[in-house]
Amino acid sequence: MANKRACVIVLGDVGRSPRMQYHALSLAKEEYDVDVVGYSGSSPYSDVLFSSRISFHFMKQPPVFSYILPKFISYFLKVIWQTCFLAWILLWIPKPNFYLVQNPPSIPTLPICWLIARLRRSQLTIDWHNYGYTIMGLAIGPNHILTRISYHIEALFGKFANLNFCVTKAMSHDLQQNWGVRAITLYDRPAEIFQPVSLPEKHELFLKLGKDYHEFSSSRPDDTLLTERFADGQVRLREDRPGLLISSTSWTEDEDFSILLDALDEYELNRSVNSSDYPPLMCVITGKGPLKIYYSNIIQAKQWQHVEICTPWLEPEDYPKLIASADLGVSLHTSSSGFDLPMKVVDMFGCGLPVCAVGYNCLDELITDRENGMIFKTAGDLADQLLNWFHGFPRDNEENRQFYRRNLKVFQNLRWHEEWRKIALPHLSSTN
Repeated sequence: MANKRACVIVLGDVGRSPRMQYHALSLAKEEYDVDVVGYSGSSPYSDVLFSSRISFHFMKQPPVFSYILPKFISYFLKVIWQTCFLAWILLWIPKPNFYLVQNPPSIPTLPICWLIARLRRSQLTIDWHNYGYTIMGLAIGPNHILTRISYHIEALFGKFANLNFCVTKAMSHDLQQNWGVRAITLYDRPAEIFQPVSLPEKHELFLKLGKDYHEFSSSRPDDTLLTERFADGQVRLREDRPGLLISSTSWTEDEDFSILLDALDEYELNRSVNSSDYPPLMCVITGKGPLKIYYSNIIQAKQWQHVEICTPWLEPEDYPKLIASADLGVSLHTSSSGFDLPMKVVDMFGCGLPVCAVGYNCLDELITDRENGMIFKTAGDLADQLLNWFHGFPRDNEENRQFYRRNLKVFQNLRWHEEWRKIALPHLSSTN
């Protein structure tokens, strides 16, 4: 088909919306010209940023009205601002065959995109990552008028859309049962950049990070805290290295970060008593969000001797490498709705990294407990998993750690574009 065009819409930081970036890149691979509409901020993946078929149209951030006005009024003015800029861009860009919209947020995205799609005789596709009303309910309460408005907007415009995708079978069932919305399950899968890395690549990454973060550095200029390079150029993991734990967080209400901190308290205590059984632990936490300052202050007050936390800023291409270099991942995502899955776990699995994840309703669609990951409920559960995983590290108990990595091989063969091409493309093509 000639002149295939799509518009991908994220009412948020495009660089922090990996799934929508993957949509855009997959569309470009299938010879669509793609207009991406959203906010600037974090840098998108380089394959997306430099694709000749993808164009970015960044909206202007609204003023922070809440400094001078009551919250309800400031929210109303913010919605008006977003409505004007979003509508203007969507009317200005070339007419697409379809609009592909991320939900949440629902307000004003869904009503505006539906209206513009009708005016331009284009199709509307909604990609349900979660429910906007449940996220809003965490912040302002489930019975607040804005939460109820968001609920009804999602229910109404979900039925108005020409096509709906969602991230789990549980969400697909819930949409159909409660709102009569038929949604096709399109699971998150890791992009090609999330792969295991070689030992020399790990070493170069740690050297790079060591220039800005002392936690990775060593007293010897060509070594790092975790790796060393010998005179013959060979790189090896240090026998005295700490265990490397990684967690990626958006620092929001649906991630109880105190669980990890309490578990690390218990690890610290056990390491103090049994230093020969457990290594020191370095916990790397990536991401940014509204609660980061709050938890950073708590972390700074800790007086750990055997546990260290580093919160680096990473370039997009370094994030997959760091995941692939870690010994264990942790996910604290609990889902405001109970129907979405943590994308960070998908990325970790793509790199071959086993994960400890807090359990909730539909997590078994991604993690099989004690096969490709471990599920916990409490800080005590997580502490036990950390102590078991790192007992005798790095040599003892290695067979157990390799058992989990072997079980991730099947998942590593499942990649985003192949899944998207099989499931999403036929439906999107039929809307043209």
